[in-house]
Amino acid sequence: MLTGCSKEPFYQEQSYVFGTIVEVSIYGEEEPKAKQGVTAVMVEFQRLHDLLHAWKPSVLSELNTAIAQGKAREVTPELAAMLKDAALISAQSGGLFNPAIGDLIQVWGFQADEFKAQLPDEKMIATLVKASPQMSDLVIDSNRIRSNNRAVKLDLGGYAKGYALNRATAILQQQGIHNALINIGGNVLALGTHGDRPWRVGIQHPRKPGPLATLELRDGEAIGTSGDYQRYFELNGKRYCHLIDPRNGRPVHGVQAVTILTHGARAGLLSDAASKPLFIAGSAGWRAAAQQMQLDDALLIDAGGVVHLTASMQKRLEFTDNNIVRNVEP
Repeated sequence: MLTGCSKEPFYQEQSYVFGTIVEVSIYGEEEPKAKQGVTAVMVEFQRLHDLLHAWKPSVLSELNTAIAQGKAREVTPELAAMLKDAALISAQSGGLFNPAIGDLIQVWGFQADEFKAQLPDEKMIATLVKASPQMSDLVIDSNRIRSNNRAVKLDLGGYAKGYALNRATAILQQQGIHNALINIGGNVLALGTHGDRPWRVGIQHPRKPGPLATLELRDGEAIGTSGDYQRYFELNGKRYCHLIDPRNGRPVHGVQAVTILTHGARAGLLSDAASKPLFIAGSAGWRAAAQQMQLDDALLIDAGGVVHLTASMQKRLEFTDNNIVRNVEP
């Protein structure tokens, strides 16, 4: 889709990858160059989707099969590096970010394209929690992976979108494209500017159409949102979302959404992974979790719709409704 924006060209394309809408916008480049850049990004997104699929045939699912059998498996250097990195983030989060709990995600029905409104067997949940799969159970010897715990089942759904943002950034920059906005289902990274102004993005309201707030994203910054409003089912008036607390094996309740703002070389990656510990920590523990993840800019919306946010995040946002109850926590 090519649209006019002032006198400068603006190119935008959408696709569906990682189970969500992805959108790449490029400012200030002629259509052939912009289209070539976006095509390269979309091809990379599909490659990563195929590589990291947790329940369909993939390199990751083959590794999971080997782990369940107590075997080691050779993987690509890229995947080995990703698993090392995910393990470091998991350790920093005190285990709240835990891509090793794929079996729990599966029994709750979230390793599927459509979710059934049914609860898993209580004994099965208890068994999986007791097995306590952790990223620290992985033994990574060069590109050879094994696990000290056969209950480890890797699901990088909370990591892949952020990794893909960083890969998209590298691809566009290699092609000489320096002004772009990359959006993977609410994980958004900005390159350069939108002409003579920064890129402006919205944070989705978790219970209403449209944005809760907007902000200007500076060059190299990213925002990431974890919410209970996209991947969930309802049963007997209760909402069960895909974000599982590894400590009790159950979907997190009491939180509607968490949004964080990140910057630096790992901005895209952290915009995905680093929001999960805050969501799981909940309204009582999110601030401590943000400090643990070294995040200055963060907000959490609790079950009652109250917005809890850092003073730094407050300064960056323009709320669409000034009547929203806000609780600024230093």
